[in-house]
Amino acid sequence: MIKIIGIIGGDPESINSEIIAKAWRKKNSFRNLNILIIGNFDLLKKQFKKIGLKVRLNKIKNLDNCNFKKNLNIINVPLKFKNPYKIKSQNKRKYILESFKIALDLIEKKKVLGLINCPVNKKDLLFGKKVSGVTEFLAKKKGVLGREAMLIYNRSLSVSPITTHIKLNDVVKNISKKKIIDKTLVINNFYKKRLKFRPKIGILGLNPHNDELRIKSEEKKIIIPAIKYLKSRGIKVIGPISPDTSFLDYKKRGFNVLMGMYHDQVLTPFKAIFKFNAINITAGLPFLRVSPDHGVGKDIIRKNKASPESLIDSINFFNKINV
Repeated sequence: MIKIIGIIGGDPESINSEIIAKAWRKKNSFRNLNILIIGNFDLLKKQFKKIGLKVRLNKIKNLDNCNFKKNLNIINVPLKFKNPYKIKSQNKRKYILESFKIALDLIEKKKVLGLINCPVNKKDLLFGKKVSGVTEFLAKKKGVLGREAMLIYNRSLSVSPITTHIKLNDVVKNISKKKIIDKTLVINNFYKKRLKFRPKIGILGLNPHNDELRIKSEEKKIIIPAIKYLKSRGIKVIGPISPDTSFLDYKKRGFNVLMGMYHDQVLTPFKAIFKFNAINITAGLPFLRVSPDHGVGKDIIRKNKASPESLIDSINFFNKINV
């Protein structure tokens, strides 16, 4: 069986075409994996030309008789544009949503092993109420919203926020014992199923110094009861860890994952340590979804400065896991 990964082209006003072309040039490193692009053929062709990257493209309607070694195959997604780097928001939104629709159909029909989506600008892509990003969008589409978890993965250490793309003043009302338990179980099960080992998980408190574990603190009322329950289920979990020291001795303590209460609590120190040497995984979906761990790179569009390494790592992750 030919092993194919579907790659959604993502935001058309971005560095995505550049990282796709540069990743394609290193296709020999993918071993037995093949990639299929879900995006607009003319857009990619023009953007490749603008930055001087030569790629042999093939527009396809289905996966029959594709030559994955010689051609970068593209399932064409309609997109209205005149300038390939200036596209109306409504056109972008329609294009990206249609790309996901096609990708999910390929998953449903078992035509691809899993999906990688290149970055999208969430400001332009309005997913709707209760859906703040691609993680939640896909979870809602597959009927598992609330039972998914964002995992920023690096082999040395991964991180996962209990709440994702919400404002800080909404964090407290969006954390609960149940949510901490559910997200931790999702991460634990992902490691067991996909990576074949039980992870050691550290759970951070919410407040500075864990609010000294005062009776009315979120640590006492919510986080500690969740941790006690998880331990009773045999999960290798420790906490609550004081947030300000949580990343200092993760190696010594043997943590595979650190889970925080909000997005920047864990992603800021993680990126200070690992830069963009990571991939974004949605755990809890019935298929594997991965994304490069960086944004659309508007400041370096057309400058031929974008690194494809996170996209390449996303592709090669499929060689490391049980799909």
